[in-house]
Amino acid sequence: MSPLTPGGLASGPQGPKNLRPLLDTVLDALETGAATRPGPLPAGGPTEVAARLREALGEPFPDHGDEHALHTLVHALAAGAADPAHPLCAAHLHCPPLAVATAADLAASALNPSLDSWDQAPAASELESLVGQALADEVYPPVGRTATPDALVTTGGTEANQLALLLAREKHGHVQLVQAENAHHSLHRATWLLGLPEPVTVPAPAGTMDPAALDQALTALGGPPGTVLVAATAGTTDAGLIDPLPDIATLCETHGARLHIDAAYGGGLLLSDRHRPQLDGLTRAHTVTLDLHKLGWQPVAAGLLAVRDPRDLHALRHHADYLNADDDTEAGLPDLLGRSLRTTRRADILKIAVTLKTLGRTGLGALVDQVCDHATALAELIHVHPHFELYDRPTISTVLFRPAHATDTTVADVRRTLLTEGRAVLGRARLDNRLWLKATLLNPHTGPDDLAALLKLVEGHTPR
Repeated sequence: MSPLTPGGLASGPQGPKNLRPLLDTVLDALETGAATRPGPLPAGGPTEVAARLREALGEPFPDHGDEHALHTLVHALAAGAADPAHPLCAAHLHCPPLAVATAADLAASALNPSLDSWDQAPAASELESLVGQALADEVYPPVGRTATPDALVTTGGTEANQLALLLAREKHGHVQLVQAENAHHSLHRATWLLGLPEPVTVPAPAGTMDPAALDQALTALGGPPGTVLVAATAGTTDAGLIDPLPDIATLCETHGARLHIDAAYGGGLLLSDRHRPQLDGLTRAHTVTLDLHKLGWQPVAAGLLAVRDPRDLHALRHHADYLNADDDTEAGLPDLLGRSLRTTRRADILKIAVTLKTLGRTGLGALVDQVCDHATALAELIHVHPHFELYDRPTISTVLFRPAHATDTTVADVRRTLLTEGRAVLGRARLDNRLWLKATLLNPHTGPDDLAALLKLVEGHTPR
């Protein structure tokens, strides 16, 4: 057990000295806690997991401190975690973070820069500007563009989608959102948050937006240019499907509608030379949501909103004399308040920058290719298996399947049984009015034996 220095600071001259022994404590607790789990998550279900956590915590705020609290609580959290690095943890867009990104995130926590004014984050503010620009260039390549795009760092896809609707509203006044049935729930919530009318929802009969239905909706709505905002999806949360982006972009241009693409999941395909063509049409969007704590292997949070025309960001300008006084700005101190709706912001850009620099385009592209290949391999195993039904070949890294001839009740029961036993974490999705098990493969180190083991577990827990 490492000694605890009460009141020891993580930064400053003594910061590394104070942190070093505590890191040993944390790493030991992570290792011993994970060893108590039977699989990717704790056994026993919510009641038993909660009871074990309450026992470990004891009195949350005691009169006198406990020098062993760090080890005790990290151990308890690891023991009770759903571990995204376990090959049988494959339910959600919940990635196992890269070690190098996690180490960089520690540095961001220790230094604790706050990106609401330059004097709180001198280097971090410049890093955010440079890396944000580089990522905007990935979405909007320099060839043929008429403005220099930009990218704002967000807490994830939800915040990025909300910002996209806000920018559209502030530029055009009244805005009517048009989305498909497959759109992420955050878009509907954003209309409520921003006081916009209920979205017009068009069909997605094959899981993707129907261009003919979109054409009819845009024709019926009419209105001045920009007052209709179409939200397309590149990587749905249920099946990982990509809307027909070129057709949608053409319809938006024909009808004078603004286009936002939610690529929180599928945007990671930009990192792969092999899979990038699946995102053809992305550059024609006015705004694009990205989320690197999905196909980017970053610790939460690591979202971005890429903006084709940086003039759209003028709507975020805000003045607070203690943060961006006019004379400071005129003297050359960067104004950071227009980079977010949040005031205090941690340096989430550091872990992203370290990852991009460490792995490069080739390294990150290889990780994307690997998880997509794993999904293809799993789909093939399901396709040839006599006791399973495959929904469709994967578009990205999500595979939907179900035990053959099973009822929806059986599918749901199998998933919950595996969760309660701590054996496997599978998601669920309803398509074609049927319930499917969902495997979202984001672990590059998953192997063929892991995929076979996952299917064997499901088969073994399916009543016949």
